[in-house]
Amino acid sequence: MAMEQPAEDKPRNAQTVRALLQLRELILSGELSPGERVSELGIVERLGVSRTPVRMALVRLEEEGLVDCLSTGGFVVRKFSAADIADAIELRGTLEGMAARRAAERRPSRAELAEMRDCVGSLDALIRRRDFGIEDFSDYIRLNDRFHSLLVELADSAVLKRSIERIQHLPFASPNAFVLVQSELPESREILFIAQEHHRSILEAIERGEGARAESLAREHSRIAQRNLQVALASQDHLDRVPGASLIRLGERT
Repeated sequence: MAMEQPAEDKPRNAQTVRALLQLRELILSGELSPGERVSELGIVERLGVSRTPVRMALVRLEEEGLVDCLSTGGFVVRKFSAADIADAIELRGTLEGMAARRAAERRPSRAELAEMRDCVGSLDALIRRRDFGIEDFSDYIRLNDRFHSLLVELADSAVLKRSIERIQHLPFASPNAFVLVQSELPESREILFIAQEHHRSILEAIERGEGARAESLAREHSRIAQRNLQVALASQDHLDRVPGASLIRLGERT
Protein backbone atom coordinates (compact mmCIF):
# COMPACT_ATOMS: atom_id res chain seq x y z
CA MET A 1 0.00 0.00 0.00
CA ALA A 2 1.49 3.35 -1.04
CA MET A 3 2.08 5.83 1.74
CA GLU A 4 0.51 9.29 1.51
CA GLN A 5 2.86 11.83 0.02
CA PRO A 6 4.10 14.32 2.66
CA ALA A 7 2.89 17.90 2.26
CA GLU A 8 6.43 19.15 1.67
CA ASP A 9 6.79 16.78 -1.30
CA LYS A 10 3.65 17.93 -3.10
CA PRO A 11 4.21 20.00 -6.25
CA ARG A 12 5.39 23.40 -5.11
CA ASN A 13 3.22 25.25 -7.60
CA ALA A 14 0.07 23.60 -6.22
CA GLN A 15 0.97 24.72 -2.70
CA THR A 16 1.68 28.23 -3.98
CA VAL A 17 -1.72 28.45 -5.65
CA ARG A 18 -3.39 27.21 -2.47
CA ALA A 19 -1.47 29.71 -0.33
CA LEU A 20 -2.26 32.53 -2.78
CA LEU A 21 -6.01 31.85 -2.82
CA GLN A 22 -6.25 31.47 0.94
CA LEU A 23 -4.12 34.52 1.69
CA ARG A 24 -6.12 36.65 -0.73
CA GLU A 25 -9.33 35.54 0.97
CA LEU A 26 -7.92 36.34 4.43
CA ILE A 27 -7.14 39.86 3.24
CA LEU A 28 -10.38 40.54 1.38
CA SER A 29 -12.50 39.16 4.21
CA GLY A 30 -10.78 41.44 6.72
CA GLU A 31 -9.23 38.63 8.78
CA LEU A 32 -5.89 40.27 8.01
CA SER A 33 -6.36 43.97 8.68
CA PRO A 34 -4.98 46.93 6.71
CA GLY A 35 -1.59 47.88 8.12
CA GLU A 36 -1.14 44.48 9.74
CA ARG A 37 2.26 42.89 9.32
CA VAL A 38 2.04 39.45 7.74
CA SER A 39 4.23 36.91 9.48
CA GLU A 40 5.42 34.20 7.12
CA LEU A 41 5.77 31.70 9.94
CA GLY A 42 2.30 32.59 11.23
CA ILE A 43 0.81 32.05 7.77
CA VAL A 44 2.70 28.75 7.42
CA GLU A 45 1.09 27.50 10.62
CA ARG A 46 -2.32 28.91 9.73
CA LEU A 47 -2.50 27.46 6.22
CA GLY A 48 -0.52 24.27 6.73
CA VAL A 49 1.83 24.80 3.80
CA SER A 50 5.59 25.18 3.70
CA ARG A 51 7.39 28.52 3.88
CA THR A 52 8.51 28.79 0.25
CA PRO A 53 4.97 28.71 -1.25
CA VAL A 54 3.87 31.28 1.33
CA ARG A 55 6.73 33.57 0.36
CA MET A 56 5.93 33.15 -3.34
CA ALA A 57 2.25 33.89 -2.68
CA LEU A 58 3.14 37.07 -0.79
CA VAL A 59 5.34 38.21 -3.67
CA ARG A 60 2.40 37.64 -6.03
CA LEU A 61 0.05 39.58 -3.73
CA GLU A 62 2.55 42.44 -3.73
CA GLU A 63 2.39 42.46 -7.53
CA GLU A 64 -1.41 42.55 -7.29
CA GLY A 65 -1.21 45.48 -4.88
CA LEU A 66 -2.80 43.82 -1.84
CA VAL A 67 0.37 43.85 0.31
CA ASP A 68 3.43 46.07 0.47
CA CYS A 69 6.99 44.89 0.98
CA LEU A 70 8.63 46.61 3.95
CA SER A 71 12.13 48.04 3.64
CA THR A 72 13.05 46.14 6.78
CA GLY A 73 11.80 42.88 5.30
CA GLY A 74 8.44 41.18 5.41
CA PHE A 75 5.05 42.31 4.16
CA VAL A 76 2.17 44.42 5.42
CA VAL A 77 -1.49 44.42 4.31
CA ARG A 78 -2.15 47.46 2.17
CA LYS A 79 -4.85 50.01 2.86
CA PHE A 80 -6.61 52.00 0.14
CA SER A 81 -7.86 55.57 0.13
CA ALA A 82 -10.71 56.80 -2.03
CA ALA A 83 -8.12 58.46 -4.27
CA ASP A 84 -6.27 55.15 -4.71
CA ILE A 85 -9.44 53.45 -5.87
CA ALA A 86 -10.44 56.28 -8.21
CA ASP A 87 -6.96 56.15 -9.78
CA ALA A 88 -7.19 52.37 -10.24
CA ILE A 89 -10.56 52.67 -11.98
CA GLU A 90 -9.27 55.45 -14.22
CA LEU A 91 -6.21 53.40 -15.12
CA ARG A 92 -8.43 50.44 -16.04
CA GLY A 93 -10.54 52.73 -18.21
CA THR A 94 -7.43 54.04 -19.94
CA LEU A 95 -6.11 50.54 -20.62
CA GLU A 96 -9.48 49.27 -21.84
CA GLY A 97 -9.71 52.34 -24.05
CA MET A 98 -6.39 51.34 -25.61
CA ALA A 99 -7.70 47.80 -26.04
CA ALA A 100 -10.86 49.06 -27.77
CA ARG A 101 -8.83 51.27 -30.12
CA ARG A 102 -6.43 48.44 -30.90
CA ALA A 103 -9.35 46.09 -31.58
CA ALA A 104 -10.99 48.59 -33.95
CA GLU A 105 -7.74 49.23 -35.79
CA ARG A 106 -7.33 45.49 -36.35
CA ARG A 107 -10.70 45.41 -38.17
CA PRO A 108 -11.66 41.97 -36.82
CA SER A 109 -13.81 39.73 -39.00
CA ARG A 110 -17.48 39.00 -38.34
CA ALA A 111 -16.44 35.59 -37.06
CA GLU A 112 -14.04 37.15 -34.56
CA LEU A 113 -16.79 39.50 -33.35
CA ALA A 114 -19.45 36.79 -33.07
CA GLU A 115 -18.89 36.11 -29.35
CA MET A 116 -19.01 39.79 -28.42
CA ARG A 117 -22.15 40.25 -30.53
CA ASP A 118 -23.78 37.30 -28.74
CA CYS A 119 -22.71 38.70 -25.37
CA VAL A 120 -24.20 42.11 -26.13
CA GLY A 121 -27.40 40.41 -27.29
CA SER A 122 -27.64 38.44 -24.05
CA LEU A 123 -27.12 41.63 -22.04
CA ASP A 124 -29.86 43.35 -24.05
CA ALA A 125 -32.31 40.55 -23.27
CA LEU A 126 -31.34 40.53 -19.61
CA ILE A 127 -31.79 44.21 -18.81
CA ARG A 128 -35.11 44.31 -20.65
CA ARG A 129 -36.66 41.77 -18.28
CA ARG A 130 -39.80 43.31 -16.87
CA ASP A 131 -39.22 42.10 -13.33
CA PHE A 132 -35.46 42.63 -13.17
CA GLY A 133 -34.46 41.88 -9.58
CA ILE A 134 -31.41 41.53 -7.39
CA GLU A 135 -30.91 37.91 -8.47
CA ASP A 136 -30.59 39.06 -12.10
CA PHE A 137 -27.52 41.07 -11.16
CA SER A 138 -25.58 37.79 -10.89
CA ASP A 139 -26.28 37.13 -14.57
CA TYR A 140 -25.39 40.72 -15.39
CA ILE A 141 -22.06 40.44 -13.55
CA ARG A 142 -21.20 37.26 -15.47
CA LEU A 143 -22.06 38.74 -18.86
CA ASN A 144 -20.43 42.07 -18.11
CA ASP A 145 -17.23 40.29 -17.14
CA ARG A 146 -17.45 38.32 -20.38
CA PHE A 147 -17.81 41.49 -22.44
CA HIS A 148 -14.73 43.07 -20.91
CA SER A 149 -12.71 39.88 -21.34
CA LEU A 150 -13.69 39.66 -25.01
CA LEU A 151 -12.71 43.30 -25.52
CA VAL A 152 -9.20 42.54 -24.27
CA GLU A 153 -8.97 39.42 -26.44
CA LEU A 154 -9.96 41.38 -29.55
CA ALA A 155 -7.08 43.78 -28.97
CA ASP A 156 -4.71 40.87 -29.54
CA SER A 157 -1.98 42.42 -27.39
CA ALA A 158 -0.18 40.32 -24.79
CA VAL A 159 1.20 43.48 -23.14
CA LEU A 160 -2.24 45.07 -22.79
CA LYS A 161 -3.75 41.82 -21.56
CA ARG A 162 -1.15 41.41 -18.80
CA SER A 163 -1.51 45.04 -17.75
CA ILE A 164 -5.30 44.89 -17.55
CA GLU A 165 -5.26 41.58 -15.69
CA ARG A 166 -2.88 43.04 -13.15
CA ILE A 167 -4.95 46.15 -12.46
CA GLN A 168 -8.13 44.07 -12.22
CA HIS A 169 -6.61 41.97 -9.44
CA LEU A 170 -7.15 44.96 -7.17
CA PRO A 171 -10.45 44.39 -5.39
CA PHE A 172 -11.91 47.73 -6.50
CA ALA A 173 -10.74 48.12 -10.09
CA SER A 174 -12.58 45.33 -11.89
CA PRO A 175 -15.63 46.19 -14.05
CA ASN A 176 -17.93 44.46 -11.56
CA ALA A 177 -16.43 45.82 -8.32
CA PHE A 178 -19.35 48.16 -7.57
CA VAL A 179 -22.21 46.56 -9.50
CA LEU A 180 -23.89 45.25 -6.32
CA VAL A 181 -23.80 48.76 -4.89
CA GLN A 182 -25.55 49.94 -8.03
CA SER A 183 -28.26 47.30 -7.56
CA GLU A 184 -29.66 49.11 -4.51
CA LEU A 185 -30.06 52.49 -6.18
CA PRO A 186 -33.52 53.69 -7.28
CA GLU A 187 -32.07 54.54 -10.69
CA SER A 188 -30.31 51.16 -11.07
CA ARG A 189 -32.18 50.23 -14.27
CA GLU A 190 -31.33 53.58 -15.84
CA ILE A 191 -27.63 53.03 -15.06
CA LEU A 192 -27.78 49.56 -16.57
CA PHE A 193 -29.32 50.91 -19.76
CA ILE A 194 -26.57 53.53 -20.01
CA ALA A 195 -23.89 50.88 -19.47
CA GLN A 196 -25.49 48.65 -22.08
CA GLU A 197 -25.62 51.49 -24.58
CA HIS A 198 -21.87 51.84 -24.02
CA HIS A 199 -21.43 48.12 -24.73
CA ARG A 200 -23.40 48.31 -27.96
CA SER A 201 -21.59 51.46 -29.08
CA ILE A 202 -18.15 50.01 -28.36
CA LEU A 203 -19.03 46.94 -30.43
CA GLU A 204 -20.32 49.14 -33.24
CA ALA A 205 -17.17 51.29 -33.24
CA ILE A 206 -14.96 48.20 -33.39
CA GLU A 207 -17.03 46.77 -36.27
CA ARG A 208 -16.62 50.02 -38.19
CA GLY A 209 -12.92 50.37 -37.46
CA GLU A 210 -13.45 53.63 -35.54
CA GLY A 211 -10.49 53.46 -33.20
CA ALA A 212 -10.72 56.91 -31.61
CA ARG A 213 -14.46 56.52 -30.96
CA ALA A 214 -14.01 53.02 -29.49
CA GLU A 215 -11.30 54.31 -27.15
CA SER A 216 -13.38 57.29 -26.02
CA LEU A 217 -16.43 55.11 -25.35
CA ALA A 218 -14.47 52.54 -23.34
CA ARG A 219 -12.95 55.26 -21.17
CA GLU A 220 -16.35 56.89 -20.66
CA HIS A 221 -17.77 53.48 -19.72
CA SER A 222 -15.40 53.28 -16.73
CA ARG A 223 -16.96 56.48 -15.38
CA ILE A 224 -19.95 54.43 -14.26
CA ALA A 225 -17.66 52.64 -11.78
CA GLN A 226 -16.41 56.03 -10.56
CA ARG A 227 -20.00 57.10 -9.92
CA ASN A 228 -20.79 53.89 -8.05
CA LEU A 229 -17.61 54.36 -5.98
CA GLN A 230 -18.92 57.69 -4.73
CA VAL A 231 -22.25 56.07 -3.85
CA ALA A 232 -20.46 53.32 -1.92
CA LEU A 233 -18.29 55.77 0.00
CA ALA A 234 -21.35 57.78 1.03
CA SER A 235 -22.98 54.87 2.88
CA GLN A 236 -21.45 52.21 5.12
CA ASP A 237 -24.29 49.84 4.21
CA HIS A 238 -23.43 50.23 0.52
CA LEU A 239 -19.71 50.00 1.18
CA ASP A 240 -20.14 46.72 3.05
CA ARG A 241 -21.40 45.13 -0.19
CA VAL A 242 -18.05 45.73 -1.89
CA PRO A 243 -15.57 42.80 -1.75
CA GLY A 244 -12.52 43.86 0.24
CA ALA A 245 -14.29 46.87 1.79
CA SER A 246 -12.31 46.42 5.01
CA LEU A 247 -9.20 47.60 3.13
CA ILE A 248 -10.74 51.01 2.38
CA ARG A 249 -9.82 53.78 4.79
CA LEU A 250 -12.35 56.59 4.46
CA GLY A 251 -11.08 60.12 4.81
CA GLU A 252 -7.54 59.23 3.79
CA ARG A 253 -6.20 60.79 0.62
CA THR A 254 -3.14 58.56 0.23
